[in-house]
Amino acid sequence: MHVQSDVCIIGDGAIGKAAALGFAQAGLKVSLLSPAAPTAFSVVKEEWDVRVYAVNHIAQTLLSSVKVWDALDASRVEPVDSMVVNGDGATAGELAFDAYGARVGTLAWIVEDRNLNQALDAALKFASNVQIVHGRAVSLQSNDTSAGVELANGDTLAAELLVGADGGQSWVRAQCNIDFDYRPYGQRAIVSNFACEKPHHGVAYQWFSAAEGIIALLPLPGQRVSLVWSAPETLAETLSKESLTQLAARVTDLSMQQLGTLSPLQPEVMKSFPLSLIRPHTITAPRIALVGDAAHVIHPLAGHGMNLGFADVAALIKTVTERGMHRDCGDARVLSRYARTRKEDILLMQLATDGLARLFGTDLEPLRVVRNIGLNLVNKLPVLKRRLIGHALGKSL
Repeated sequence: MHVQSDVCIIGDGAIGKAAALGFAQAGLKVSLLSPAAPTAFSVVKEEWDVRVYAVNHIAQTLLSSVKVWDALDASRVEPVDSMVVNGDGATAGELAFDAYGARVGTLAWIVEDRNLNQALDAALKFASNVQIVHGRAVSLQSNDTSAGVELANGDTLAAELLVGADGGQSWVRAQCNIDFDYRPYGQRAIVSNFACEKPHHGVAYQWFSAAEGIIALLPLPGQRVSLVWSAPETLAETLSKESLTQLAARVTDLSMQQLGTLSPLQPEVMKSFPLSLIRPHTITAPRIALVGDAAHVIHPLAGHGMNLGFADVAALIKTVTERGMHRDCGDARVLSRYARTRKEDILLMQLATDGLARLFGTDLEPLRVVRNIGLNLVNKLPVLKRRLIGHALGKSL
């Protein structure tokens, strides 16, 4: 089988699916390569996905434009009305943001991975100009007029533009021989969900500690929170061997009982994954564009890895649709414009997350004092706070 399209997308995660819907909405013929047959999600109302995203305004706008946002199960989406960041030590600093001060209705929305993918899959069923192909790509070629992949079963996919949306270990990036900088953080993200004794009131909390790492509690509907604990490797190994009741007790203490006593949700689920920085030297190649984690992997402390990916998709779709009639989707100038458009946003987020991870990962008392003073100082400067929160929201304030 040979499939010819305007845009071929490799990778069927949320970023790849959103890209397929966006290009299809723009009137382009799209092929989406999925590595395996789709697996139906089993929905049990008592279960809460431990993988969640803090969706910002750029991502929400993109999902709304492709008719996915309103298809989400709204009862499982929690608006974030404010955020409180805490330093460490006896003189811990504090930085607080709220939607009112940012002059927006909400700062972000906490959305489960399962909820998001179900809505994306439902939308794809009605996208007549998207062809989903299941298989494993084994080779990639590009020339002056198209790019294409061959699958293990001998089928081929070809398009004017090929989009790599296949994650941090991107096969597309490797096939294009794109070099990248890689640095492990020596941390693992421990994720789980808990019931909280006190209502969270839509507040996201974060605590920085050189010894324990970075602990974030994100609000879920009802009196529930999602834990994202970026813990040093040795501590993460210990945490992974403990029961969730023990983990809940640790987080209760480290959060200074901000939400009262935490207790595991049933059934008990905890997952972990290693944290690293991946910085490709370029996000384009002839007829190829990278989006999402294929284009950048950052520390999750700001919760914006997925948002960067959605911003990539929005920028790529805009650049392609505004290319002019005399250029095709994969024209070199179109891809160059996409790379320039994304360069500053990606670099700023990489520098911010990497810098904060390094700063708060050092357990030296002088640095501890300086960073706590810095948090308190920023908290008292409304203009700087608005700029910081505006960048996080993906809009000017």
